[in-house]
Amino acid sequence: MTRGRFITLEGGEGTGKSTLAAGLEEALSRRGIAVDRTREPGGTRGAEEIRKLLVEGEADRWEAMTEALLLYAARHDHVERRIRLSLEAGHWVICDRFFDSTTAYQGAAGGVARETLTSLRRLVLGDFAPDLTLILDMEDPYVGLDRAGARGGAEQRFESKGLAFHQRLRQGFLEIAREEPERCVVLDAGEPKERVLESALAVIDDRLGLKS
Repeated sequence: MTRGRFITLEGGEGTGKSTLAAGLEEALSRRGIAVDRTREPGGTRGAEEIRKLLVEGEADRWEAMTEALLLYAARHDHVERRIRLSLEAGHWVICDRFFDSTTAYQGAAGGVARETLTSLRRLVLGDFAPDLTLILDMEDPYVGLDRAGARGGAEQRFESKGLAFHQRLRQGFLEIAREEPERCVVLDAGEPKERVLESALAVIDDRLGLKS
C-alpha cells in the first residue's frame, strides 16, 4: 500500500487554517483520496485534554518552555496513535498546526531558544516531518486577531497575548518559510477563501504530483 502524504497548515491567529483544512478535505476527497483531517494541539483523546490546558485560561498561565513541553507531549501521542497509522493506511493527513507552530509561538514569539526546540523535536519525533507545509500569512496580524476574537469561546488564551507577540509570531513563520523552501510555501491569507483554496491545491499539485 502506498504511504499517504502529510500536509500541515500553519500561521497566526485568524488566518483561515481551519477553513482551508475543510476545503482541502472536500476537494481531495472528490478526487478519490482518503483524507484524515486533524489538528494540534489535539487529534487524540489525550492530546485534546492537553489542548484545554494550553488554549484556555489567562495569557500568563504557562511560560513558553512549559508550553513547549506540553505541546510535544500531545504531539507524540497524536503522531503515534493517529498520524502514523493514517499515513500507513494510505490516507492523506491534513493537520491544522504541527511543529512549526511551536517553533514560532514558543520560540520566535515566546523566547525559547531555537536550538532547544530543535533538540526537543528530534527527541520526540526523530526525522518525522510533513511532506508539505502551507503557511497562511496575514500582513497585518491585527486583522487576524480581530477575526479570531469574533469567533468567541473559551479558547482565547494566545489571542490575548497582545499585538507585539503576534508580530513576532508572523516573522517567526516567515523565517521558517525562508529556511525550508523545499517544504514550506507561503499563501496570502488576505485573499478570499476560495482563492486561498485554489492556490493551495495548485501548490499540492506542483509539490506532491496531485492531478485533477
